[in-house]
Amino acid sequence: MTSAPRLDLAALRRFPDVEAANLFASDSADRLLLDTADALEGIQRPGTVALLGDHYGALTLGALDQLGAVEPRVYQDLRTSQLALAANAESFGYANAYRHLPLGPELLSGVSTVLLQLPRSLAELDQIAAAVARYAASDVVVLAGGRIKHMSRGMNSVLEKYFGLVSVGLARQKARVLSAYLPRADAPSAEYPQREFHADLDLWVHAHGAVFAGTSVDIGTRFLLDTVLAEGITAGTAVDLGCGSGIVAAVLAKSRTGLHVTATDRSEAAVASAMETAKANGVGTQVTTVHDDAASTLPAGSTELVVLNPPFHLDAAVHAGAALKLFDAAARLLAPGGELWTVYNRHLDYAAQLERRVGPTRVVARNPKFSVAVSVRRS
Repeated sequence: MTSAPRLDLAALRRFPDVEAANLFASDSADRLLLDTADALEGIQRPGTVALLGDHYGALTLGALDQLGAVEPRVYQDLRTSQLALAANAESFGYANAYRHLPLGPELLSGVSTVLLQLPRSLAELDQIAAAVARYAASDVVVLAGGRIKHMSRGMNSVLEKYFGLVSVGLARQKARVLSAYLPRADAPSAEYPQREFHADLDLWVHAHGAVFAGTSVDIGTRFLLDTVLAEGITAGTAVDLGCGSGIVAAVLAKSRTGLHVTATDRSEAAVASAMETAKANGVGTQVTTVHDDAASTLPAGSTELVVLNPPFHLDAAVHAGAALKLFDAAARLLAPGGELWTVYNRHLDYAAQLERRVGPTRVVARNPKFSVAVSVRRS
């Protein structure tokens, strides 16, 4: 058992992700994972610990501080998580103390301890578990934690596909840890990205496990596409903001030969999926992908069209912060007179926010669930 932690996880920040009084950079699952790992041996050996799904740095910095981990390896899908960890590490004296790596052999080879914040998506957990079982040490211990209200028995089943022994820990402060041991030699192969053909769109969709909606086309995106295509596209440049699997980017590119689309998302899995989707549909040369936080690295005033299906929640909280951040991003990206097309749930009062943040806004389509609005960038 190592010494008591010096770092107060409650002092960590979410920035540059949305910050609010009801949004936190660490939770009880982080603390339970670290305390459970505290009883393990060998963590202090260089390169033997991997932290996966660390939201804002609590796992990584906690492993360095409380567990004495040396050169831990880190995988974070979200760009906001990567930036928040870097900022928190700088603030608390741990800059350059960890290695950030993509999911795969460089991250997991020789690793004997994995601490994982359980993802909401079973497909994402499946892709992660398959990689750990394939590449980590044969004696690897996987500690996968989460808030009980977000956990399901399906998570146990996914881990049991790839590990011979899975046990359930005691609950503490509404969190729990699943422990997995003995990677299975007979585990099925996990094929990612997955793919699906949608005949109504004449579109192949490719998706890695972490992508929202997987290979399906969610009903909001479908309504947005129907509306945009019915109006016709005259722009020469477009940005698919929060691109997910790249459905919108690929459909727009297919609809207009001269259109160049930048597909951007804070999810690394999403931008990889978007490029696979574009290539599968013959528009790889028309689509560029960017892994970014709210398109912050794209030039201001650089596009004529932005299309957006914003999230209406952050973590477990219904919160408009993510959508508002993307509205501001769209306003920055658009050239004067450029258009933002947004789909959103009808009960949300986004039209007023779009009017204020982007420019004159009109609702051009409604169905029982969604509205589609067009906002014109002020000069």
